[in-house]
Amino acid sequence: MKYTSEVFQRLSHGQFISANSIMSETRAIYNDIEDNEKEYADYFSQIDFQLESGDGYYYFARNEQKVVIENKLRTFLVWIDYLDFLTSCDSTFGAGTQFTLAQMEVRVGSDVELKDKLANIFEEKTSTHDKLYALATTMTNQGFAELVSEEEGMYQVTNAFRYITHIIDCINIDEEVKDEIPA
Repeated sequence: MKYTSEVFQRLSHGQFISANSIMSETRAIYNDIEDNEKEYADYFSQIDFQLESGDGYYYFARNEQKVVIENKLRTFLVWIDYLDFLTSCDSTFGAGTQFTLAQMEVRVGSDVELKDKLANIFEEKTSTHDKLYALATTMTNQGFAELVSEEEGMYQVTNAFRYITHIIDCINIDEEVKDEIPA
């Protein structure tokens, strides 16, 4: 357990530690957690943080009150729109995908459906570039992507992205109530 401080600093702020990070330090931290998972879990449980793992990533979970859970569900609703846009832009979009804002701008410029989906995201932004940049920044801040090359504007999706896709995949709308949900 060489990285307790680093793990706490990252995970306690809601970030993720992904195996496929482009940063060697993050990969080393991931490997140390993987090698000492029980010890890390026991250590952080003493301060009410629950170390959780996904498919190639770690994060903290906490037992939370119903109000907090409802707020998180609202956040996931936003991610449904983001994910819908991203997978419409690239059907294989997921962990390991590399993308540039320029490539996405070209796709949006030539696809009316993508343009419509992007219009509903970051409504306060006016240009396509600003909306895409805000989306990439949000993904980066959440730990779902990392900036590979600032010069090229290239990003790589981390394994932590599976967290959001897994949560959204778990949302199951009963066919009987489907027609009752306002669009």
